[in-house]
Amino acid sequence: MIFEMTVQVRVHDFTRGSNWYQTFLNRTPDFIPHDGFAEWEIIPGCWLQVAEGTPSEKSGPIRIGVSDIEGERERLVRILEIDKFKIHQREEVPVKWGTFSDPWGNLLGLFEYIDKKEEKQRINALLPTSNPHK
Repeated sequence: MIFEMTVQVRVHDFTRGSNWYQTFLNRTPDFIPHDGFAEWEIIPGCWLQVAEGTPSEKSGPIRIGVSDIEGERERLVRILEIDKFKIHQREEVPVKWGTFSDPWGNLLGLFEYIDKKEEKQRINALLPTSNPHK
């Protein structure tokens, strides 16, 4: 039975990397077990780990769901100074998405449900007790 997952990215400079991911995720880590390692629980049972080390080449992207991809892209471009990435959309795909990288080359991305009713259903299914969108 699978019940949780973790995804890890590595950064050469942990202090800078941890600060970058705190800004990206808009909050401090949920767990820092030792030097050079931090974790955020993105949604219940899904953890993003940032570890000091050599970044993996050509891995990812790790995409995170957001309610407003354009607004979030503008926030990240402004405060993290990433390049303004293109937002893609295809008729047969129920989301818009975009990909960018962190300063260490880890591929990241965002996606947004086009159908807001579907988005609300997903949020309610994943976050039934802490849903600010109810």
